[in-house]
Amino acid sequence: MFKVDWKQAPREARWWAMDADGKAHWYCKPRAAAFTTFWYADMTDAPIFGYDGDWKESLQERPAK
Repeated sequence: MFKVDWKQAPREARWWAMDADGKAHWYCKPRAAAFTTFWYADMTDAPIFGYDGDWKESLQERPAK
């Protein structure tokens, strides 16, 4: 069974998701870029954790403490 191991996540990671190419990423809380009018979120490589479903359904939010 698929389960994200949040102990492996960076402290600031808020979501885990897989993209269409089969790569997984940790996503941080989005913020507005200074002196711009757009949002961005840091993203780093993450383990796949055995996920084999549709990438469009992969988004997992970090559980609240």
